[in-house]
Amino acid sequence: MTADTATLSARPGYEGANIRTWVGFKHFAYLVEAAVLQWFRERGYGPARLYHDYGLGLEVVDCSQLLPAVLDVDDEVSATATLTGCGRFSVRMTVPRDGEATVCRAKVAVALVREASASAMLPWPGELDVPVVDDLGELDAPVARADLAVPDGTDPMAALQATDPMAFCWAWRVPYFYCHYSDRFAHAGLVRLLEDTVDRFLADRGISVGRMLRERGWIPVVSRSRTTLLADAVMEETLLTRFSVTEVLGGVSYDAVMDCYVARGGRLVHVASSRILHGYAVSRGPDAGRLATLDEPVLAVLCPGVVRPGAVGPRELVAS
Repeated sequence: MTADTATLSARPGYEGANIRTWVGFKHFAYLVEAAVLQWFRERGYGPARLYHDYGLGLEVVDCSQLLPAVLDVDDEVSATATLTGCGRFSVRMTVPRDGEATVCRAKVAVALVREASASAMLPWPGELDVPVVDDLGELDAPVARADLAVPDGTDPMAALQATDPMAFCWAWRVPYFYCHYSDRFAHAGLVRLLEDTVDRFLADRGISVGRMLRERGWIPVVSRSRTTLLADAVMEETLLTRFSVTEVLGGVSYDAVMDCYVARGGRLVHVASSRILHGYAVSRGPDAGRLATLDEPVLAVLCPGVVRPGAVGPRELVAS
């Protein structure tokens, strides 16, 4: 251990090996979070002590990650977290593959939240360079927060859908097992929600993950993602989620945005935002291992607002 780094050795969760033995982006994020927690624990300020002694909840509020290589379920990961200042960390994850291969580079921001549920509290000595807040909305977020007005008598979901008629929108109740400290929607829950939303979006468009695997042998891959909490959402609130494709890059991947809101006092409060760069890898045949080209049938359903002549709809999609 040095003054500003900590290193964690771990393996990805078996839960993440959903397609072959490769691990999905969600479990990269879990390992990144674990490396940051290791930094706090090595300094005597693990989440339990922060909560029980000082009444503070340690929360990841922002995580951006680049994923230059695949992660296998049996890989032994070395994840080094380095404090860069004011609750911000850089994290590098490597595996012993052809020497040392970098599988993830991440930037993480954390905060300490004063928890109403905590009883035994000592004065916080303030010896760590981490912001302390009452609500996540007090932080300067890297994503602009954009609350939305809901006209009287308008259904909140209808108001959200009206902001982007081509977007996929759905409502979701925040369960306790996506929360921290008996109350607040946790960052790890946001990562899980992003994965769930992409899956629902693709199924809604008629190109579900299962269908693309069966018919084309295409495996979904993520090369970068960012997940940001903008304000508190709490247990059992209804989260209104909007997901839309914003750009197709190089014909092989699509950039998408997910924004989450809760309805309060005649407005939709913007509580979280995520971005994800998604594509497919070919799993069989002469092009196995390469990125698949997003052809007209796929683009027609990913970006229905910009369908080109000759594109076909989701029910007409044929196997390549």
